[in-house]
Amino acid sequence: MTSTPRDLAEPLTPPGHQPTFAARGLLPRAVVAATTAALATLVALASTAPAFAAGVAAAAATKPTPATSATPSSAPRTGQHDDALQRQVNAIHDGGAVGVLAEVTTPAGSRRARAGVADLTSGAPVPLDAKFRIGSTTKTFVATVILQLVQEKRLSLDDTVARWLPGTVTGNGNDGSRITVRQLLQHTSGIYNYTDDLTQLTSADGYRAARFRSYTPQQLVAMAMKHPPGFAPGSRMSYSNTNYILAGMIIHRVAGQSWAHEVNARIIRPLGLRHTFTPGAFPFLLGPHAEGYSTFGTSTPVDVTVFNPTAADAAGSMISTTDDLTRFYTALLGGRLLAPATLTAMKTTIPADSLAPGVRYGLGLGWLPLSCGGGYYGHPGDVPGFHIWDGINPDTHRTVVVASTGDNGDQAQQAVTTLVDQELCHPTAAR
Repeated sequence: MTSTPRDLAEPLTPPGHQPTFAARGLLPRAVVAATTAALATLVALASTAPAFAAGVAAAAATKPTPATSATPSSAPRTGQHDDALQRQVNAIHDGGAVGVLAEVTTPAGSRRARAGVADLTSGAPVPLDAKFRIGSTTKTFVATVILQLVQEKRLSLDDTVARWLPGTVTGNGNDGSRITVRQLLQHTSGIYNYTDDLTQLTSADGYRAARFRSYTPQQLVAMAMKHPPGFAPGSRMSYSNTNYILAGMIIHRVAGQSWAHEVNARIIRPLGLRHTFTPGAFPFLLGPHAEGYSTFGTSTPVDVTVFNPTAADAAGSMISTTDDLTRFYTALLGGRLLAPATLTAMKTTIPADSLAPGVRYGLGLGWLPLSCGGGYYGHPGDVPGFHIWDGINPDTHRTVVVASTGDNGDQAQQAVTTLVDQELCHPTAAR
């Protein structure tokens, strides 16, 4: 599970494979066990809404209690606070995750801890530089590119979808002339969530039958157009992956290149994110990685690592590492990718009670409350077998990224949000 370091300008492309940037997206994770709680009821690319909800519920409850269940782990123990991080990671594993890797970055440096295994066959530990499918975390990258185009005056947040994609959002009461780019990024368009119809990923047989299937963005949007809108544009907020498929299509129309090309040129290469990729239709994870597993509501885990990510497109198909995601969110919230006024617009949030009480949502960026007061920005991501939870506290300059595999049920998700809350609330003077 090792690989030769790749040039940072080089996308993840297998030998003889031409990169395809037109179709991809974020599947925020297929629902695995119908018996697991809110998170597990997600349909394969459904949305991160349940993840947001679980996080808020955990933060809104009484102040989280440190996890005390500590299973053996290969992570080194180098101090009291590192032991605390290790216990928190162990608790996620104890909660049902197959493998876990967490990275905490502060002005004083970074620490990592891991638990569980990278794959059930070999029992090897999760590599510290493991790649994961990041699901809906892709949305923050896509929204950043949209906002950069706005800064360049090539696009306006108040432009309608119909201006850039005439005839695309139409039928069954859908009207692209009434929906703005801002409403796409905010999830206030009312457009149906196409991933609710991808039921082939709710069973092991369905996964095996469809894992190599390719989709175009137009096909994904067409799925949504078979349904009437859920509400009038701008009247309320409801998470829909279709919004970001359309955002990716708009980037292509405005910039003349695919959203993946623009993400590579504007974010991945300038920041030197050597392990972050837009894989196109390539279904494999190369180099050090953790295998993704789903039980699909049974007692038998299925390896779901191999998956054609075009079913997610600009809504969540990217691959990254905990270290690269830390660098990305630190650069974004630190003002390296957007001008101050544009970053302020991205961080301007609206109530997202459809996700959970207390959650707010901006332009491709979520806000969740902390038990110590205030809150943090980030964007969870789920795809079948993989789960990402990231957060940055702008007041303390602390960043946390947690990547895990398997079916994250209530216990594991509670442990994730406890870890994030405790680490982001920790005094900056620690260490």
